[in-house]
Amino acid sequence: MRAIVTIITLVLGLAAFEDGSFAGESRNPVDIREWEIPAGGRSRDPFASTKDAVWFVGQSGDYLGRLNPGTGKIFIRELKDEPGPHNLIVGTDGMVWYSGNHDNYIGRYDPKSDQIEKIKLPDDIDDPHTLIFDRGEKNIWFTAQHANVMGRLSLSDRKIDIIPSPVASSRPYGIIIAPDGHVWVALFGTNRIAAVDPVTLKTTSYTLPDGARPRRIDVTGDGHVWYTDYRRGTLGRILPKSGALSEWRMPSGDDARPYGMAVDAENRVWFVETGVSPNQFVGFEPKSGQFFSVTPIPSGAGSVRHMHYHAPTGQVWFGTDEDTIGRARVLKR
Repeated sequence: MRAIVTIITLVLGLAAFEDGSFAGESRNPVDIREWEIPAGGRSRDPFASTKDAVWFVGQSGDYLGRLNPGTGKIFIRELKDEPGPHNLIVGTDGMVWYSGNHDNYIGRYDPKSDQIEKIKLPDDIDDPHTLIFDRGEKNIWFTAQHANVMGRLSLSDRKIDIIPSPVASSRPYGIIIAPDGHVWVALFGTNRIAAVDPVTLKTTSYTLPDGARPRRIDVTGDGHVWYTDYRRGTLGRILPKSGALSEWRMPSGDDARPYGMAVDAENRVWFVETGVSPNQFVGFEPKSGQFFSVTPIPSGAGSVRHMHYHAPTGQVWFGTDEDTIGRARVLKR
């Protein structure tokens, strides 16, 4: 294990809110369906590996789950070491990788053999949070919010690189890979977003308006970085080349508490407002700068913490605090 970090701070000027106007509580609703998960245990962070297999974790129930949306059949694989799995991703080879949030490891589950490999993290990295593959699936990048680091796990030799956050107590949270390979991280404990160079592991820090708390993050095909500001109820965009910042106030304004987000194949941004009941599934069109769709989530949701877009089916998958796994059809496929 080696730790490498170089910090460069780029301070952005505060941007005025764009118009982003929205009229009415429900416009252009999308088709949402939810499946109840009998195992409970805060089912969350679904990842659709195929149209017939949607994997998820039970964070407090300590399990890995798989839903077949066509049949409704649910498979549960208990994790008896009680690692508090927080997030999972599935490789093109079918291997399921999950974060052992309470037990400082990243796990690899082979559904065919039912075997689990545990890749232990350094002792002071005890809360792996959100995982993401880089392009080509050579590495898994991850956040650890209370350890205040980002990390990279090489899948070929299990080597781990740790990159400290450029800001103390910044709580690295949501993570995404941009088209150019740079790794972007929402620093939820402060008003900053970090970008990590995948070659040098140097870190650039982008400062958002005072009071901002970016939680989840995503990127459109043009390389523009989008974030949900959980505290201020705004959707934000960073243009990496110029550092220009724009923000749009969400339909529910200060009460929005936006959390999970995803970008679809048409580069539209989707997120959930969790501060209202029921939670609202919202669509934003970057070309027009407008919120064009708002759909109440049938279960109420409680909170949608993470979302995954499955391009082959044009669907966004999400988990709720009501122990449901949800699917929103955002594009016809």
